[in-house]
Order: sequence, then structure tokens, then C-alpha cells
Amino acid sequence: MRALDLVIVGGGLAGGLCALALRRRRPNIRLLLVEPDERIGGNHLWSFFASDVAPAHRWLTDPLIGHRWPGYEVRFPAHQRHLDQTYQTIESEALDAAVRAALEPDEILAASVRNLGPTHVVLDSGERIDAAAVLDARGGKAEGLELGWQKFVGQLLTIPQGHGLADPIVMDATVEQHDGYRFVYCLPFSPTRLFVEDTYYSDGPEIDHDQLRDRIGDYAAAQGWQVAERTREEHGALPVVTGGDFDKLWPRADPVARAGARGGFFHPLTSYSLPDAVRFAIWLAGKAPLDVRLGAATRARARKHWKKGAFYRLLTALLFHAAAPHDRYRVLERFYRLSGPLIARFYAGTSTGLDKARVLFGKPPVPFFRALRVLKDSL
Repeated sequence: MRALDLVIVGGGLAGGLCALALRRRRPNIRLLLVEPDERIGGNHLWSFFASDVAPAHRWLTDPLIGHRWPGYEVRFPAHQRHLDQTYQTIESEALDAAVRAALEPDEILAASVRNLGPTHVVLDSGERIDAAAVLDARGGKAEGLELGWQKFVGQLLTIPQGHGLADPIVMDATVEQHDGYRFVYCLPFSPTRLFVEDTYYSDGPEIDHDQLRDRIGDYAAAQGWQVAERTREEHGALPVVTGGDFDKLWPRADPVARAGARGGFFHPLTSYSLPDAVRFAIWLAGKAPLDVRLGAATRARARKHWKKGAFYRLLTALLFHAAAPHDRYRVLERFYRLSGPLIARFYAGTSTGLDKARVLFGKPPVPFFRALRVLKDSL
């Protein structure tokens, strides 16, 4: 029997950040992080804008950042642009090292969970662990959601002669469009090391890994890059939300506290989770009740986030339902003609009322009557 204040189930981005924030702000709590995989955070890169994280919260993310650039590019068939907004990347290895340095060895348990309740966890082994509170951070749930998908395969390329990129290309949509809105994403880790990701806003989550690997190779060849080695690879299919019912995603009768994507804490259009994961971890470490009330408190926070996301769900619905798949890039091409500060607030999920009006103002880059139908259905 373990006498614990909190058990965090799931050591991904959300669970890892919660553990770090709690250890910093509530150092005396009795904490346990349960994660079945060998590494906290898995195999991921989390990239984000500096403006995604409030200055007062950067103590949580700054020690984890492995790469930082002063700006980034976007490329579309009819519009290219460089934006002077700091962009940065956290590698999952850094999160793993930070969590293991902050927690004692016996505060991290490599195990799978059979079931859980608001104040207990049962492991696959049958062992029961009781605590004042349990936080479920095991990843996404899709009940009650209407979804599209952002799916990708990325590889780290070694290019001995150099790739010539100083800043990231966050979207290169000049490539041939396939399976929805396609773009290539490039992160220059060094003059000879470049992470390249082939990404799609698609109707389904299916990924042909070999095909996307081939397209990464084709993209590199088109740039004149001679690739000597391909190493780190990651892939995923992340949900983007066009609509749904919050009470089906998180029924009122479910008393277990949730964090991260499991509670719907991500951007409905970009599927970004880091800004919300940081805000949640800071709240948990500062104000949250670490007892049986935690479930209701996290659900209330999730419901507020859901209501705040209505505008972004509307834009996702316009992207998926009003634009033909091969024309979806036009929506983003138009968006990237707007002001830099507006774009930054959009990614952070902090768009103002004026921002929302500006995004929707003018002739839509999709068929008018399709857009009108989507808007009507969303009301």
C-alpha cells in the first residue's frame, strides 16, 4: 500500500509537464508517475512559438528547449513569407531526462494500468495503488467528436554538403497536393542535419509509411539535397475537431480527473497540445485541489476550454467541409496573409474577438455556398 497524494497515469507531454510543475511548486507532495514505456514522452518533437507560452510560465519549458530560431518561413503557390516570431523545439529525450532528474526513482513506475478511479489505480499485475487523487493523462479519447486528421511521417536527414536553411519552414505547400491539404515541414537542427516531415490534413487517419518516406526523399532531391543518412523517425495521426458533444467526450458521470488530449486540452485546428499542457500543469501545481475534487475541477476546466474552442472548430469545419481536398491549402494561404501578431495569437489559442472577425472577413477562399452551409450547420 502506497500513501500518495497524486498518481499521474501517463508519462507523455501532459503527464511529464504536470510532474515537473508539481515537483517545483509543491515539492513535498507524495507523487507517483505511471508510464508503461521506457521513456517519458515517447519519441516526439514538440515545436511551438515562444508566444504560445506566457513569460511567467517559461520556467517550465525553457530548460527543455533544444533548438530555437528567431523566425520561420511559410511557402504557398501564390504567397511566400518570413515571419519574425521565435520558434523552438523540445525533444522527448529532454523531457525524459528532466522528469527523471526531478523525481526520485521510486516515484516513476514502469507499468500498465488495468483500470482506475478518482482515488485508486489498479495495475495489470493486480496491484492496487490508493491516493488522494488520480490524474488520467494517457492520451486522447474521441467519443462524441467529429474529426479530421493531421497525419505525418518525419525523418532526420543528414546532408553533408549542407541544406542552406537558416530558419524552419513551418509549411511548404508548394508541393503536389495529395489526400487533403499536404505540406512539408523542415527544422534545421544544424547546417547538415534537417528534420523533414510530410504532413496532411486528411479525412482519415490511415498512413502509408513507405509512401510518405518516399515523398520525403523526393522533396529532398527536388531541393538538391544529397542525403547521406536518415535517422530519427516519428509518425502520428492527430485529431483535429470539426464539432461534437463535450458531454459525450467527458460524461458527467465520469469522476476521474483528466489532463492532456484525454480531456480535450488541445487546439481543435492545429492539434497543438503544448500550450494547453503548460497552462494546465501550471494550474495543477498552483491552484488545483489534490483530492477527490480534482475530477470535477479538471472537467470544469475542460468544459471552459471546449467553449473557448468553438471558433477554431468552425474554422476546422470550413477547412474540411467547405473546401475540396486539393484546394484546402488556399485557406491557409489566405490566413498567412494576415498580421504576424494575429497569427501568433491564433496558434496560442488566444485569438481576440477582433482577430476572429478579421479571419472571417472578406471573400472566403472556398466556394461561398459551401461556406455558408458549414456556417449554418455550426450555429
